[in-house]
Amino acid sequence: MRGRTNRATAKRARAALSTAAVACAVATALPAAAWAGPAAGTGAAGVHSIGIERVSVAADGTQGNDDSARVSITPAGDRIVFTSYANNLAPGDTGRYDRVIVRDLTTNQNRQFTGYATAAPMLSSDGQVLAYLAPRFANTALYQEHLTRGWTSAYTCSLFTCEAAMGSNETHQAFTVRFRPPEPNQRVEVRRPDTGELQTVDVIHNTAPIRPSISRDGTRLAYQDGGDHDIFLWDWADNNAAGPIEGPDKAAELVQLSDDGNKVVYLSGADTYVHDVASGTALLVPGVKGVAIDPTGRYLLHTPAGSTGPAPLTLRDLETGTDEVVTDRPATAGIDTVSAGGRQVVFQSAAADLVPGDTNGKADIFLRTLR
Repeated sequence: MRGRTNRATAKRARAALSTAAVACAVATALPAAAWAGPAAGTGAAGVHSIGIERVSVAADGTQGNDDSARVSITPAGDRIVFTSYANNLAPGDTGRYDRVIVRDLTTNQNRQFTGYATAAPMLSSDGQVLAYLAPRFANTALYQEHLTRGWTSAYTCSLFTCEAAMGSNETHQAFTVRFRPPEPNQRVEVRRPDTGELQTVDVIHNTAPIRPSISRDGTRLAYQDGGDHDIFLWDWADNNAAGPIEGPDKAAELVQLSDDGNKVVYLSGADTYVHDVASGTALLVPGVKGVAIDPTGRYLLHTPAGSTGPAPLTLRDLETGTDEVVTDRPATAGIDTVSAGGRQVVFQSAAADLVPGDTNGKADIFLRTLR
C-alpha cells in the first residue's frame, strides 16, 4: 500500500495552470504543396471491405522496400500517418532517411514529408493538420503542415527534449519540455481552445516522459507523473489538474485519453483500467494490456498482459464485453490506432501471411476493417 494522499493534495495545488508567455520561438516556412486528395471526412466509410489490407504501399500497390513503423489513423478512418525508411512509397522520393508519410485512404494516394521524426507523427482529429517532432538546430521543434491549405510552421521547443499531443486542429495542442538535470521538473504547455494562448503547468521533481494526451476540443489533458507513477487530468473549465485519478494505492502508466475526453486508459500491474471522467469510477479490464482506445471511448485495443513486443491484437467492446480478433499474428500498435466506433484498426507486423503477395521481407503497416 502506498500512502499518497497528502502528496496528491500538494500536487493538485502546484498543478493549477496559469496564463504564461509563449515559451517557444515560431518560425513559418513557405507554404507547402496542397494536398491533392479530398478533404477529410468525405465518406471513407464503405471504401474498404471487411478484412486486412496492407497500406504501406505505393499508390499502384508496389510494396515498400524498407520497414514502416509508428502509425495512427484519424477518427473518421480516412487518413493514416506513419514513418518509413522506404523510398518508393511516394512520387519523387529518393532519400535514405526516415520520413513521414500520410496516406489518404479514400484515394490510396501517399504524400511524404522530409522531416526526420523523433517521435510518432500525429494527425489532428479532423485529419487536416500533420504534426511531428523533429530536430531543429540544437533543439527540437514541433512541425505542423496543413494538408489542404498548404501552410507550414515550426514551434521550436525551449531547450531540450519535447513531447506533444494534438486535438482537433492546430490550435488544440499540448507539448512538454523536459529540462536537463539538475533541473528537477518539466513544463507542460497547453494551447487553450478558447483564446489560443499557452498555459503552463510544472510537474515538480520529474524528468521522465509524461505522455500528454489531449481531447479533441482541447479542453482536457491527461498526463503522467513518470517519477511517481501517477496520472492527472487537467480541465480548462476549472483551470486545475486533478489526481491522481488512479487512487493512492496503484502505480499507473498512462495509455491514452479518448478523443471525446471522457475516458482515460491506464495500466496498473497486469490489468487495464478505463477511467470514466464524468462518474470518477474506473472499469477494470483484467489480464490484458491496453494499447489504444477509440475516439468514443467504447472500444479498447489490447494485447495479452505482460506483452513487451509484437503480440496478437484484440478489440474489446467495453459496453458488451465482447472481443474481436484484429490479428492473431505478432503485431504492434500505439495510441490513435482505432477509428471511431471501432470500425478500423491500423497496426504494424512483420508477418508475411496477412495478405497475398507480401514478399518484401519487411515489417509493413496493415489496416483491419471490422465493420
